[in-house]
Amino acid sequence: MNDFTQKELAYLNSQRLGHLTTLGADGMPHVVPVGFHYNLAIGTIDVGGRALGATREYRDVQRAHRVSLLVDDLESTNPWAPRGIEIRGTAEALPYGGESLGPGFSAELIRMYPRHIAEWGIETDGTEGARARSVLP
Repeated sequence: MNDFTQKELAYLNSQRLGHLTTLGADGMPHVVPVGFHYNLAIGTIDVGGRALGATREYRDVQRAHRVSLLVDDLESTNPWAPRGIEIRGTAEALPYGGESLGPGFSAELIRMYPRHIAEWGIETDGTEGARARSVLP
C-alpha cells in the first residue's frame, strides 16, 4: 500500500534525517532527530538509530503508540522555498529490523503507520501553504 504521491516519495527518499515526536510518560511531546526509510513493501516509515532500544523515544512508543515525523528542508533561500512532509500515525517498537537501515544502526526499529499526511513545497511551489489528507489504515 502506498499512501504517498510519486513526488512525496521522491522527496522522502532524498532525505536522511527527520524529527520524530513521541508522547512522554507525562503526556508532553518529545522530539528527536532520527534516521528513517520509507518501506515501500508494507507502506510504513521505518525509524532507526544507534542504540535505539535504550532511548526514550523507543520506550515512549512501547507505551503510547501515537507519533509524528517531520521531514523538511529549504530547497532554496533565494527565493525562500521551504518544503516538507509531516506524517502522523501510530507506531510499534520492534526488537529487530533496524540494522537494515544502514551501518551503525542498532537492531531495534520503530515502525510507523501513516494516518495523516501534510506536505508543502513538494507538489506545488509552497505558496499555497500545506496540503493535508487522512490515510485509511
